[in-house]
Amino acid sequence: MSELDRSRLQDASYMAGLVAECEKEIQKGIIGQKDIIHQVILAMLTGGNVLLEGMPGLGKTKLVSTISKVFDLSFKRIQFTPDLMPSDVTGTNIIVKNEQGSGFSFEKGPIFANLILADEINRATPKTQSALLEAMQEHTVTVGNDSHKLEEPFLVLATQNPIENEGTYPLPEAQLDRFMFKILVKFPGKEELKEIVNLTEGGKAPTIEKKMDGEALLAARELVNQIPIADAVMDYLLDIVMETHAANPYIREGASPRAAQALVRAAKAKAFLDGRFNVSFQDVEDAAYPVLRHRIIVSFDAISEGITEDAVIKRILEAKKPRV
Repeated sequence: MSELDRSRLQDASYMAGLVAECEKEIQKGIIGQKDIIHQVILAMLTGGNVLLEGMPGLGKTKLVSTISKVFDLSFKRIQFTPDLMPSDVTGTNIIVKNEQGSGFSFEKGPIFANLILADEINRATPKTQSALLEAMQEHTVTVGNDSHKLEEPFLVLATQNPIENEGTYPLPEAQLDRFMFKILVKFPGKEELKEIVNLTEGGKAPTIEKKMDGEALLAARELVNQIPIADAVMDYLLDIVMETHAANPYIREGASPRAAQALVRAAKAKAFLDGRFNVSFQDVEDAAYPVLRHRIIVSFDAISEGITEDAVIKRILEAKKPRV
């Protein structure tokens, strides 16, 4: 950790540069997917949970494990399956014997780590999926009558197979809303695929170095929170969210208030990473897609016409784009 100067954790320029180094280090271990890495870093700067959707084998698990190394965070992977129980995630009280007799002791589950990879989350039943709700929102786990605080920083990065795949369960809307971002992981191009194959089939894996730790990440979050937003930019942001509730043949349900909060945090993080300490209209526009795509429910008309959530968001942005 010699690269980290702890005396400069409150220096915004220094910290922005350090986070940029983390992003480059992650790219060493993940071929392509630069936009995906950038968006995950944005979420980490705001404490937001991330849902990664894509076909199996696209490196989603590798991405999360690489992030844990670069940020020096404790990491647990939970493989979600149809027979996984809530206690397999949160932990449970067990009976222990001692000199005084018998009593209960809490056995922590894998949720007790800084970075949780909920792998193939939509293969578990809704009851088990809901076991994550309290941890994702409150950063606590309640078992019986006792609540247990999770160590900070804490965030969940969940992977999800496309819902049309066999053996999947739709995530409940309440849980979807607790993910700050939904990021679509696309299939790599031919050249990227060639590089992946060469690296994994006999190539030497790059050495991933630690660049930050939990303390530095929390300090960076505080700096992000301090970035101001001009009234005009805030109005634009709120107009976008409100437009999802206006009469629209392609929207059945609009975004929740959490969408506005997530847009504010994501736009601030985008400005921070770009080395700016004011939020622009473009920051809001860039953040709108991963923030809103899982928070709006498209109508039957949209589905029948092949109009995706991203296409609906694009129309809203074009309609509300400020004239400057």
